[in-house]
Amino acid sequence: MLRKTWISAVLLALLVAACVAPVAPSSVPADTATPTPAAESAPAAASGDLAVVRVGHVPVTIYAPLFVAVERGYFAEEGMQVELLPVEGGTENVVQVSAGNFDVAGGGIGAGMFNAVARGIEFEIVAPLHTERPPITSPFVVSKKRFDSGELTQMSDLAGKKVSINAKGAATEYWLWKALQQGGLDFPDVEVIGLGFREVAAALENGALDGGILGEPLTTLAEDQGLVARLSEDFIDGFTPTVIYYNKEWATNNPDLAQGFVKAYLRGARDLNGEWTDEIATIIETYTNVPADVVKRANRSYHDPNGVVPLADLMELQSFFRAGGQLTYEAEIDLAQFVNTSYAEAAVAELGGTVEWQ
Repeated sequence: MLRKTWISAVLLALLVAACVAPVAPSSVPADTATPTPAAESAPAAASGDLAVVRVGHVPVTIYAPLFVAVERGYFAEEGMQVELLPVEGGTENVVQVSAGNFDVAGGGIGAGMFNAVARGIEFEIVAPLHTERPPITSPFVVSKKRFDSGELTQMSDLAGKKVSINAKGAATEYWLWKALQQGGLDFPDVEVIGLGFREVAAALENGALDGGILGEPLTTLAEDQGLVARLSEDFIDGFTPTVIYYNKEWATNNPDLAQGFVKAYLRGARDLNGEWTDEIATIIETYTNVPADVVKRANRSYHDPNGVVPLADLMELQSFFRAGGQLTYEAEIDLAQFVNTSYAEAAVAELGGTVEWQ
């Protein structure tokens, strides 16, 4: 059972996460990492009659449906030019969406989202982003040299050590907790810090960090470089911790774009349903800066081709963050009221019905 006392062990996480700068992949200009407020950049013609839709994302594999839908022209077919705006951690996206800086975003269900709901900030969850199945896309890793030496070979060896998540209050806290449980540990047994995924391998190598959650394909890339070893990659199975959500005002004012976005997104998800082709690996390389051959060897992410949001998983995360003392409200919130299933249902109908999830 989680204990509120773990908060003192992760105060440093908030400080570190607050200092992390956005990371822009080579395909997105670095200056797009600071989006323009919605009032100053309403959807406008960007290329012909295409409307600009600003989408927050983290440049890792789990966002692949967005990458595929952009590169294969699915969004353009729905009348929009999607600008993918990178941030370091998905927990930041809900703040940006609520402020109107992003029209759409993908990200983990974190404490910030729940607290935003309690404050009355309006947004709507419209589709799942990814589901974790072993071997999961965000395994727990340690330094390879310390693994090979026998110093860190099982989760219980992390007692008293410094471990990382990509951002304080992010869904990766849940992943870390599940991983620690495999070694009989809990948050008070370790020191938790926030560290961007791209900084993890170097921090493990120089000893500033003992272990951490690291997203694919960066895990495989660091493994190829001899920097990390996977300590656990089966601590979550069949759980959906990330979603796609809309700025509600944007969706209300742009109903056709809102509907078209989900349709294009689900086309991208369906392209990922089954074996990933060389072309898909190359698309993911474009947005993650990780070579396609590494992408193909990395643990893959899974994406519901029918866009069903698993409400039970969202409620479990609410209970998790409440137990950790990170929620600012007392009464349980029924998250069903924030899930809009109409977009996915209409998109599935337009795409010819449901398909089997592989």
